[in-house]
Parts: sequence; structure tokens; C-alpha cells
Amino acid sequence: TAMPAWGVVSKIEPSHFAGGTAYVAVDAHLMDSREPFIFKTTDYGATWKRVNGDLPTAHPLSYVKAVAENPNKQGQLFAGTGHGFFYSNDDGAHWTEISAGLPRAPVSWVVVQKQFHDVVVSTYGRGIYVLDDITPLEQATPQTTDAATHLFSPRPAFRWTQRGRAYVDFSLKSAPRGAVALQILDADGKVVRDLKPTARAGLNRVAWDLRYDPPRLIAMRTTPAENPHIWEEPRFRGKDTRPVTHWGLEPAQVGPIVVPGKYTVKLTVDGQSAAQPIEILRDPRVATSVADLDLSVKLQLRLRDDISAAADMVNAIEVMRKQLEDVTKAYREDRTREALLKQVADMDRKLLDVETKILEPAQMTSDDKYFQQAYRVYMNLIWLNGEVGPGAGDVLGGADFPPTDTSVNVMETIEKDLNAAKADYKNLMDRDVPAFNRSIGGAITPLTGGR
Repeated sequence: TAMPAWGVVSKIEPSHFAGGTAYVAVDAHLMDSREPFIFKTTDYGATWKRVNGDLPTAHPLSYVKAVAENPNKQGQLFAGTGHGFFYSNDDGAHWTEISAGLPRAPVSWVVVQKQFHDVVVSTYGRGIYVLDDITPLEQATPQTTDAATHLFSPRPAFRWTQRGRAYVDFSLKSAPRGAVALQILDADGKVVRDLKPTARAGLNRVAWDLRYDPPRLIAMRTTPAENPHIWEEPRFRGKDTRPVTHWGLEPAQVGPIVVPGKYTVKLTVDGQSAAQPIEILRDPRVATSVADLDLSVKLQLRLRDDISAAADMVNAIEVMRKQLEDVTKAYREDRTREALLKQVADMDRKLLDVETKILEPAQMTSDDKYFQQAYRVYMNLIWLNGEVGPGAGDVLGGADFPPTDTSVNVMETIEKDLNAAKADYKNLMDRDVPAFNRSIGGAITPLTGGR
């Protein structure tokens, strides 16, 4: 079909692969022609052929506003029409609509970003939209579509400490029978991140935030003396645990961001594994050497493991103290249990004594208005982790810089307190808890702390 008379050439797209080749989008709806028109020339415009293939023609807004060629894959085209957005893998012979997250609106312009493999579209009245990382569309073949499982090769990702991420895409011919495992491994094969994505038949995408696994955190279970009605508050009603107070710092919700370098993505579905390399690139705005960034990550990993160790001790103590609290509530009015209740109270004091060497009592209230005590081990670790790592609320963070001598010295001081608490905890679990369990003679369930 020839170009319609008085059709508006709404976009000219020179090919990225061949001289003399270009695509044009023609909009003739002002002449009452609603057909989609896309033309291609391979001889500098001497001749043209129509390449809109099976683009929809029945819709009153079927006319084409924009066309773009993918600079990373020859023959892959994108088209914006008066009612949607489409792509073709065979130079316009066949088209597929892309609608996820994109409202029904005229697509007025399309740009394919070469380095990041992103597609950016503008719309009339509905803003600008970005289709992040189209590498799965670029790598897709009939073989990948027919495969039971296919892990696509991820694009490189920049190490941006704020909202940096890498996309991992995989396709499944059918829904998995069990859990899907997705691991990020370093150059030595050690697990950096253990992701457990949900998956379904078709194309699946997982966003990795470029971070190691996060630390384990404290979950309070007992009732603070300052607020005996805390579990009746709407924020904790119906819950078994509650967070500690962080006083504007926020908990350590993420692990350290990785050092630039080469990593491996490993996907396991129904016992079958596949792997692909992924590269994390330096942030070009950051002048810090990779060696110094590595020093920072090593310190952050120490902090992460120390936070987890402190949290594990407190959580085990909280499990035991909650058990004792429940016993006290159950037998409070029973005079025949006075001796048992005294043993319970004595044991609770021993547990609390070790717990408060790790965590100041004011933190146990889950309420900022009780902020009145100096930090102890756990909160000092949270604060220092925020300083040298990802930030923590009011603390900006320093993951793009080497650790200072002061940070290292403070870390060593905190670890001395942590090691002292570990020794007290070991004595508690090896001596005091077994002695208590023997003394009660089966009157209540023995304390284990979750061991």
C-alpha cells in the first residue's frame, strides 16, 4: 500500500545497522484514515515497503505515531500507536503488544537507550514511561521459549549505593512444582545473596539490590514494665513480636553493597540449575578505588555478622523470658506455686542481666519517649553500620568511601563489649539455664531459647 496522500510523517528512524536504511511512521488520521502505516527503505528512499505487518487495524486509534529500532538487535522494532505500544522481532512482519503498567493512551514517541537497554515512551496526557532492561526480549528465541527453564544473561549493573539494582530474568514453560532458588555468588563461589522469588509460567523478573544478605534483627516478645498494656496497642495487637526502639536511626534492613566485579547468578528450579555471569560496574561518579571499597565491605560484613550475633542472643533470651512471663501470669494467684514463682523470678533476673548488656532497657519499650540511656552493644553496632555502610535514617552512610581509622577503632571497642556479652551468654546457657531446668523438676517446659 502506498503512503496515504497528506499523511503526516511523524517520525523518521535511521537504521543503526545498515546505511541507506530507515523507517518512517506515517499518521493519516486527520485525513480520516485510521490504518497503521510504517514504511522501510533500504536504498536511501528510492523505494519503500510497508512493514506494519499485523498491527491492529480495527481500532479507531490504530494509526502509528512513532517507530524506533533497537540499536542492540537488528530487526527488533517498537511502535507507538494512538492506543498502545507494540514490538516486533522480525522487522515488522509480526507485532506483540506491551501493556504491563502502561495505560491506554496515545504513544507519541519512542526511544531505545543503547547502553542500558531501556525503552522510553512518551504519551499524550499520561506522562513518560520506561520499560527497564529489555535484554530478555533481545535474547529471546524459539528455543528459549520452548525450554522448560531458561535463565537470560543479565545486563551489567552500576554500583549505585542509592537504589542500585540488577535485574535477573528467567522463563518457565510451566509453573514450578516447588520453591525456586536464586543465588548470587562471588568470584570464589561463596553465596552473596540468597533470594527466594515467587515464580510462574512465562517470563519472571527478580530485582537484586546489589547487596549481601541482611543481618538478623531483634524481635521483642516480653512485656516491658513501663508499659504493661503494650500488646493492646493497635500497632502490636495480634502480634507475637515487636521491634526495639531505634530513635531515628532505623534498623539495619539491608546488607552491604557489593564491590564492583564479576559475579554469578545461579537459578535452581525443580532440581535443575542454570548459571549466568553478571558484572557490577563502578559508579563513574565515585573516585574511591576498588581496593578501598573492598575494605569498606569487609568492615560492613563484620558489622552485619556482629549485629546478627547480638540479635540471636537477645532473641533467644526473649523466647525464654516470654516463657517465664507466661508461667508467672498463669500461677500468679496460686499460693501453692510460690516457690516455683520465686525460681522463675530469679531466672528472669539472670536472663535480663545478660540481655541488658547487649540492649539498653529503654530500647525494649518500642517507644521513642523512653529515650534516656546511652547506647549499648546492639545500638552501637546499628549506628556504626549506618555510618560506614548503607545509612540508617538520620545517618547518611559511607559505603562509597574507605573506612576511617576512627571507625575501625570504634568497631574494635564495640566488639570487646560484644565478646564480653557472648561470654556471659555462654555461661548463662551452659550453666544457669540447665541448673534452672533441673531445679524445677519438670514443673514447666524446660528453657531452651530455641536451641
